[in-house]
Amino acid sequence: MANANLKATALEPSRLQLANLPLRKKILRLVPVYGIPILTILLILVFSIVLPETFPTWLNFHSILSDKGVIAILALAATLPMMAGRIDLTVGYGIVLWHVLAISLQTHFGLPWWAAVGIVIALAGTVGAMNGILVEIAKIDAFIATLGTGTLLYAAALWYTGGRQVLGHLPGAFFAINDTSILGVPIAAFYVLALTIALWLFAERLPIGRQLYAIGANQKAAELSGIPVRSRVILVFVLSGVLTGFAGVLLASKLRIGQASVGLEFLLPALVAAFLGSTTIRPGRVNFWGTIWGVAVLSVGIAGIQQFGADFYVEPLFNGLTLLVSILLAGYGQSRQSRASKS
Repeated sequence: MANANLKATALEPSRLQLANLPLRKKILRLVPVYGIPILTILLILVFSIVLPETFPTWLNFHSILSDKGVIAILALAATLPMMAGRIDLTVGYGIVLWHVLAISLQTHFGLPWWAAVGIVIALAGTVGAMNGILVEIAKIDAFIATLGTGTLLYAAALWYTGGRQVLGHLPGAFFAINDTSILGVPIAAFYVLALTIALWLFAERLPIGRQLYAIGANQKAAELSGIPVRSRVILVFVLSGVLTGFAGVLLASKLRIGQASVGLEFLLPALVAAFLGSTTIRPGRVNFWGTIWGVAVLSVGIAGIQQFGADFYVEPLFNGLTLLVSILLAGYGQSRQSRASKS
């Protein structure tokens, strides 16, 4: 129980600190905390003014919610290992194989849709456990371990498909996983909301969440405090794998075909959103609401740019530049955190 009172290390000001500040200084302290949400709202306003006929419409809003659900789930999956100071690249590589497998198990092997979904998620979780074992038991750097595992998954997808599309009859219940709407809102948005709330409770309201943040902040100190580092890190890799598998199922339901050329492009925006999450809401550490705001600002920015008729290379350019900015902001937040802990 020595770990039960671990304190948060995020940099947002407390209510007591804000209460003793004048209004101008309160605003200055809160802007970094809510910078990404503020930027998102500003982008919405700007694009709505510049593109009044296409951007501020329900069709555009619906399209953003539907199209970015997979990226949002992958970003949440990437955030989990980041809590413990690790990175999981299989969130981008794995989804290629998982969406192909979700369709193939039904069309080529005759399994019912629910069995195919269960097998895919179970296999994805198993790969997550393998990643955790490679990182914590074999002591391989997380970047290298998950890059290797992810590349193997991608190669398996290429080998299985032979570069061809996986087609066949799929039941309507499988399509409903993605196509259903509730009150006109795509069901993907509700998946994201439910997962974000569950992960927020996991990270902020359970002792295990504080343990993971402690591991990410200082693993040596966490071990000395009695935190079971190995099992906790393996757990977040398993959870990351499970979410990646679910994202693969959602993508398969959306596309209705499997192809190895689809999915890998989700890796960069998912990582960008997760890094952006460490610069907002709880600046100085990754957090799940921050990740969702990271997805939001990317989605709004890219949607607006695309409506301007930008060239095909603008989207990866935007993602890449945003990743660099988020890394710089995260580094700045960590340096502030280090100075604050020493003072």
